[in-house]
Amino acid sequence: MSVNQPRKCLIIGSGPAGYTAAIYAARANMSPILFTGPEPGGQLTTTTEVENYPGYPNGIGGPEMMEEFRQQAERFGTEVRYELISKVDFKTGKDYHTVWTEAGEELHAFTIIVATGATAKYLGLPSEKRLLNNGVSACAVCDGFFYRGQEVAVVGGGDTAAEEATYLAKLCSKVHLLVRRDELRASRIMQERVKNMPNLEVHWNTETDEILGGEKVEAVRVVNNKTGEKTELPVKGFFVAIGHKPNTDIFKGFLEMDKTGYLTGVPGTSKTNIEGVFVSGDAQDKVYRQAITAAGTGCMAALDAERYLVEKGLV
Repeated sequence: MSVNQPRKCLIIGSGPAGYTAAIYAARANMSPILFTGPEPGGQLTTTTEVENYPGYPNGIGGPEMMEEFRQQAERFGTEVRYELISKVDFKTGKDYHTVWTEAGEELHAFTIIVATGATAKYLGLPSEKRLLNNGVSACAVCDGFFYRGQEVAVVGGGDTAAEEATYLAKLCSKVHLLVRRDELRASRIMQERVKNMPNLEVHWNTETDEILGGEKVEAVRVVNNKTGEKTELPVKGFFVAIGHKPNTDIFKGFLEMDKTGYLTGVPGTSKTNIEGVFVSGDAQDKVYRQAITAAGTGCMAALDAERYLVEKGLV
């Protein structure tokens, strides 16, 4: 292992939050080094079309958009490394923090920006994976517009599923909400909204058996887990709303997080409970989860990191 001199700024993650943080940090002469992690570009690399990010009037593919983010970050001097950070130590007792790559390389940095994001939970069906971005989605706000006037299904029983279903009901001709129990886990107010949507039908005790279609979703076959009866619903979109898992496991024991793993910090800032460590993007956002909000918090993290370096006399 090689031990380097402490870097001014090290960024863990490469979605909109990570790359935006890198752009701002690089322009502030912080010479950031960014580790992409196992999925360079983050969740947007699994999105075929992005139409709701300002500046792209004709839309843009998710992978292409992230490639442009990367090029902009490198243009200002960001060092991008296609590696995974597998271990951290934020309790060195020194003015820098330590991380290790998966290959065992040890690096030090005065500031760390966490932008590891979150991963959508899926059902695990082969057809679900095959038809991802071809009718299967985990974000109604991102992709619902493509199914306006059509029939869609949403799977899930919590607040996220209820919110996505009611959102889609305003765009689509009919929404089927597939709930595996005989009741919703969603809050009372969300349950009322579901009931008040005339074109939203709830299927109780219902699980997904198979998503049907060749190149695109054409229907979903569901099964009643009480009777065993199978039914096909003629939907064009299938939205999975069973939750997200923040990619924050390596920070356990160092950074404060809620019971589901989302990082918590000082409200209105990107600061965490550890000096010099800042968080951005979906690793701390379980409400909005949009590319533009992630980018905004990436900017905040870089600005907070720069101010920290100045206050500590490290620049």
